[in-house]
Amino acid sequence: ESQMNEKLTIGQYLQGDSIVHKMDARIKLIITTLFIISIFFVDGFIGFAFYAAFVLFVIFIAEVPLKQILRGLRPIIAVIILTLILNIVTTPGETLFRFWIFNVTKEGLYRAVFVSIRIILLVFGTSLLTLSTSPLSLTDGIESLLKPLIRFHFPAHELAMMISIALSFIPTLFNEADKIRKAQTARGADFESGNIIARAKAMIPLMVPLFLNSFHRAEELGTAMEARCYRGGEGRTRLNPPVLKKSDVIIFIGVSIYFALIA
Repeated sequence: ESQMNEKLTIGQYLQGDSIVHKMDARIKLIITTLFIISIFFVDGFIGFAFYAAFVLFVIFIAEVPLKQILRGLRPIIAVIILTLILNIVTTPGETLFRFWIFNVTKEGLYRAVFVSIRIILLVFGTSLLTLSTSPLSLTDGIESLLKPLIRFHFPAHELAMMISIALSFIPTLFNEADKIRKAQTARGADFESGNIIARAKAMIPLMVPLFLNSFHRAEELGTAMEARCYRGGEGRTRLNPPVLKKSDVIIFIGVSIYFALIA
């Protein structure tokens, strides 16, 4: 199980004592949101270089292993490759060479690399949030930020709880899928050979028990929450309520100015 957790970044939390770990979860959520929004205003590689420098700096001060961040790219390698191919063959412009019925253009190659770098930076930024923030702090932060919407009957607590449970279940389901795959392989199942269609059909014996186990775990979780008298967010209090420190405000202002200047 530990080997599988090393391969997964999304939904994992690495316990630490760095400045990033100690920051208020609400500030980290806002900074991550600003990072995601402002990176779409960048229209050149120089801007991406500044964002990459920011991400590397945060990785350094958060004391998160770079290998752990890079592992977060594994689940989206197919998406990055597909993005590269689609942008290369569909973007009009100066033709570099022809491949079958497709024109590979200079503008398409530029745009493909540009979009791919943007996706990679987005994955790095969001991975840093989950790696440096515990699921409980993340839930409290989301709920606190959405609290003003409660007056409009928005289920802030329920939404925050759902997000927290979903994130915490990602490593569990990943490990469960690996165990089922190994069990099916021991029984003679082949998940590697054949074309894409054959591989997709071979995944059916894996997906069925995985879904059944997921529903079983969800039912167990619901029973456990009911046994602990969980009835939603109304009237509930926190053992350790989030406290906004002066250092959090200073970091937020500094990062916001940095993002604004890049954009």
